[in-house]
Amino acid sequence: MEVISIERSTYEELLTNFNSFVLQMKAMAGRGTDKRLGEWLDNQDVCQILNISPRTLQTLRQNGTLAYSQIEHKVYYKPEDVERIIPLVEDKRKEAWKGGGI
Repeated sequence: MEVISIERSTYEELLTNFNSFVLQMKAMAGRGTDKRLGEWLDNQDVCQILNISPRTLQTLRQNGTLAYSQIEHKVYYKPEDVERIIPLVEDKRKEAWKGGGI
């Protein structure tokens, strides 16, 4: 066993820095719990809510109409973002229906 001797002021500074680090980590961890994944929607949820196909959902992501977050290979959506585009999707559906009926 090796013993290392340091001055008290150095030890206290190290301890203060460590405690500051711990507080920062707790604050960061607390921010992460504000965005619980359970409140987010996945692809299947959004397709059901909007009554669209997975391919249409992909198009909405690609053209920037619908914001999303991706964790590894899974895509998630905020419910308020999905609600915001419901009128847009309904308008597109009406346009397509009118165009097909002529």
